[in-house]
Amino acid sequence: MSSSVLYDAPGPRARARNRIIGTAAVAGIAALIWLVVTRLDAHGQFAADMWAPFQYKRTQERLLHGLQDTLTAFGFAAVLSLALGALLAAGRLSDHRPVRWFSTAFVEFFRAMPLVIMIFALYVGVFGDAPLWALVIGLTLYNGSVQAEIFRAGINAVPRGQSEAAYALGLRKTQVMSSVLVPQAFRSMLPAVLSQLVVTLKDTSLGYIITYEELLYVGKLIAGTSSTAEGYPYIPVVLVIAPVYIGLCLALSGLARWIEARGRRSRKGAPPSLTAKAGTGSDSGSPTGTVAAATAADR
Repeated sequence: MSSSVLYDAPGPRARARNRIIGTAAVAGIAALIWLVVTRLDAHGQFAADMWAPFQYKRTQERLLHGLQDTLTAFGFAAVLSLALGALLAAGRLSDHRPVRWFSTAFVEFFRAMPLVIMIFALYVGVFGDAPLWALVIGLTLYNGSVQAEIFRAGINAVPRGQSEAAYALGLRKTQVMSSVLVPQAFRSMLPAVLSQLVVTLKDTSLGYIITYEELLYVGKLIAGTSSTAEGYPYIPVVLVIAPVYIGLCLALSGLARWIEARGRRSRKGAPPSLTAKAGTGSDSGSPTGTVAAATAADR
C-alpha cells in the first residue's frame, strides 16, 4: 500500500466507504435540486407566460441600463480602491510611526466594518442625492483596506536581501520600493488583487439597498411590475441576471489567469545572458548591475 508524507493511502475499506459517502452526497444534492424545481414549477415560475416580459424592448433596455450602471460603479470602485490600497500599504510600511499607526487603524477599522452598514450610512448621512457615490465610496473604503493588506503582504514576501542590497548602494526607501520591491512583488500579488476585484464586482449588487439602479435593483423592479397570469416572474429574472454576474466574474478570473500565465512565460523566456551580463565587470560599478547581481545571488 503506497503512502504519502502527510497521510496513508486509503485501503479497500476506506475507498468503499468514500464511494458510499460520495454517492449519498450526490443523491442528496440531486433530491434537493429536484425538490426546489418541483416547488417552483408548482407555483408556475417556469411557465411560458413568465418569460413574456423579456420580449419587450423596454425590459431589455432597462436590463442593459442596469448592467451599465453596475459596470460604472465597479469601474470607479476598482480604480479608487487600488489607489487607496497602494496609499495605505505605503503608510503601513512607512518609517514614521504616526503615519504607520494611522494607516493601521484605518485599515483595521474599515475591514471590520460591515459593508452593508457602511454603504447605508454613507447614503443616509452624506450622499442622499447621489446613491452612486455612496456605493462607490463604501466599496472603495472596504476593498481599498483589503487591497492594502494584499500589497503589504506581497512587498514583505520579497526576500530581504533585495532591499538590503539596494540600501547598500545608497538608494533611498522610495527608490528601493519603486525600483526593487514593487516590481518583484507585483507578479506574486496580482492573482489576489484581481480576486478582490471580483469581490468588488459582486458587491456592487449592494446598491440595491440604497435604490441605486444597478442590475439587481432593475431586476427587482422588472419582477415586481410584470404581473402575469401565473404571478410575478421572480425566478425568470434571477435566471437572467445570475448568468450576467457569473459571466462578468469569470471574465475577470480569466483575465487574472491570462496575466499570471503571461508573467510565467516572460520569466521563462528571459535571456540568460542578461543575468550573466549584470555581474560582469562592465556593469559591476553601476547600481543597476550590482542590484541585479545581488538579486541573482539571492535567488
